[in-house]
Amino acid sequence: MDTTSSSPSDLPSIAGSARPGPGSPQPRTDATGRLPAAGGRALVLGGGGSTGHAWLVGVLAGLVAGGLDVTSPDLTVGTSAGATVAAQLGSVSPAELYAGALTPVPAAQAGAARGHPGGSVARRVSAQVQRVSDTAAGARDVADMRRRVGAAALRWAAESDGSWQAQWRATVAARLGDARWPTRTVLLTAVDAETGEPVVFDRDSGVDLVDAVAASCSSRLPYRIGDRHYIDGGYRANAENADLAAGHRRVLVLAPFGGRALTPVEWGTHLAAQVEALREGGSTVRTVVPDGEAEHLFGLNAMDVSLRPAAARTGYAQGGALAQHLAGFWR
Repeated sequence: MDTTSSSPSDLPSIAGSARPGPGSPQPRTDATGRLPAAGGRALVLGGGGSTGHAWLVGVLAGLVAGGLDVTSPDLTVGTSAGATVAAQLGSVSPAELYAGALTPVPAAQAGAARGHPGGSVARRVSAQVQRVSDTAAGARDVADMRRRVGAAALRWAAESDGSWQAQWRATVAARLGDARWPTRTVLLTAVDAETGEPVVFDRDSGVDLVDAVAASCSSRLPYRIGDRHYIDGGYRANAENADLAAGHRRVLVLAPFGGRALTPVEWGTHLAAQVEALREGGSTVRTVVPDGEAEHLFGLNAMDVSLRPAAARTGYAQGGALAQHLAGFWR
């Protein structure tokens, strides 16, 4: 879950199958060995919470309105909120998703979020970021960090009553509508909470699309699939995981968190490092991050559902403005 730190300076400025239960045979989950070695175009959809999701669909809809549709690439990589969008694009148009993001959140729902016993939305997100930072403190590298965060998530789950899993799955299912894996190549990221190993889900993983998305978005408590538990794909490396697009000639990265990360720069996991590696491998890469004037909509406010319409409109304006600029690159 990448949420804090400054934006990297070297980024371009164009700022189903049946669900297995406990005791069932473990699905052939990890798609790492099936990753495409090369391809034409790749779309990377980064994590960013509720406002990040709204911004992503806004950018995509704005691009379409400007004459550029990027939603049928050879490869789509989705992490956390980006995993939700990647899954939704299999059956819903960017325009429909954008219209949904513009729908005001009912006052009762927004009020309930603000009145949560844990305090304001920003305060709860801040507390979660601090918990992750404290847990990761002293980690030797990203693998060690993933193991520490996974172990902490399992401890927190042991202290809960377990009802959240069914509730979370129902929430994700409602968001997806048609919960079938898209026919195009879609990779959704997560981390195995027990081992700390990164996991990539695809349509051949033997995992329902709903479960893959739910796991990729589980930033605090681990989500169970079969006999394994998974946490947010943002813990794999960063909120974008753009390295999974290696070998593709053109890579478009939409990054709601702007490439910010909790991990030390020297670990080489920041988006800027991944972009550099992609370019060294022969890819042409473009990144789009939220406009600087809209930064207050993200970060600690990423889970504030009342800000979704504003984030969507910001993304739409950016997408429309960038459509012609990106057309030559994408086509």
